[in-house]
Amino acid sequence: MGPLVPDVIGNELNYIIAIFIGMAFGFVLEQAGFSSSKKLVGLFYGYDFTVLRVFFTAGVTAMMGVLALSHFGLLDISLIYINPTFLWSALAGGIIMGLGFVVGGFCPGTSVCAAAIGKIDGMVFIAGSFLGVFIFAEGYPLLETFYKAEAWGNVRIFETLGVSQALFAFLLTLIAVGAFWGTTYIEKRVNGKWNPEFNSKKLYMGLTALVFIIGLSSFVLPDKKDVLLNAAKDELRLNSASFVWMSPDELAFRLLDNDKRIQIFDLRSEKMCDSISLPNSVRMKLNNLFEKDINQMLSKRNMISLFVSDNDITAKKAAFIASELGHTGLFLLEGGCVKFKHDILDFQMPDKIEGRAEIDTYRFRSSASIKIAELIKEYQLKNVPVKKIKKKRVLGGC
Repeated sequence: MGPLVPDVIGNELNYIIAIFIGMAFGFVLEQAGFSSSKKLVGLFYGYDFTVLRVFFTAGVTAMMGVLALSHFGLLDISLIYINPTFLWSALAGGIIMGLGFVVGGFCPGTSVCAAAIGKIDGMVFIAGSFLGVFIFAEGYPLLETFYKAEAWGNVRIFETLGVSQALFAFLLTLIAVGAFWGTTYIEKRVNGKWNPEFNSKKLYMGLTALVFIIGLSSFVLPDKKDVLLNAAKDELRLNSASFVWMSPDELAFRLLDNDKRIQIFDLRSEKMCDSISLPNSVRMKLNNLFEKDINQMLSKRNMISLFVSDNDITAKKAAFIASELGHTGLFLLEGGCVKFKHDILDFQMPDKIEGRAEIDTYRFRSSASIKIAELIKEYQLKNVPVKKIKKKRVLGGC
């Protein structure tokens, strides 16, 4: 299942839903004719392009669904697993896959579909697939160097091409529509007649227009992450937003009181975090605000989420983005860690004190400077690393 943020579907329910989705997927494949080897290999001989149409339809639907879910903050794209690209093994695998498809009439997925309805050739193909997996696994030590050659990493096509995600989605949709119509004319030329499924041209012209509109919608569904990060750079918008501030004295009191309601999100640089690590703080960057783990922490009820940074600007950006994502109970440390260090950790009793209020404040700071320094030292001596947000990609694919 997809990495939904916040969790719309729990882990326990994931497997049950996956079973029904798998059954529905198999049903659609069978209804599309993917249990027939004759229909499948028609792609290579030019008399039936159902395979191309189904896969393009599935790809465009999934692509637009991912963009829409991400735009509305329901899907964490950063957690979607992207298969690493190893160029030479991918090319070799594609050739083997293509030859197997032509000779056997199935791919691994469609062979299971055929076997499920009792076709013997599908069962034989599955047996051959298991044999191929076994041979590859046993021979992997010999093939490893070639398999991992020309590693490109977890690449995405729109990044490789240097275009925006929205533009790529639109172009791919146009390519899909063009492929649908182009293959229809190829079928007519090979078969000598129009595909009976395309008798109503007006209907399919209307569907083409609908798909074109859907493709255009990719431009109004930009990645929410990019939108909010750009909005946070707008100084006018940032300065007009209202924030709730927490004084260094209040933070010091909550630390000494071991307040379980406060959770500290540290946006400082690694170097500054290493020099002063506030107890039980979470190191993060602005990008982490869009990840599943940090969203779950910020979504906890009756909690105080305090953003700490070297300066007020970074903390303001974090609070602004978190607020736009729908989180509440957000606070910023007044003056950042610089003021906290000056007022608390490095506190020096002034020569002149006026009024009872100042006497109490300075007495507290004098005591807090020693105790909090001990807390920080104790925290570091325990060798407990400051929590870092780590991405856990969701494995998937076919």
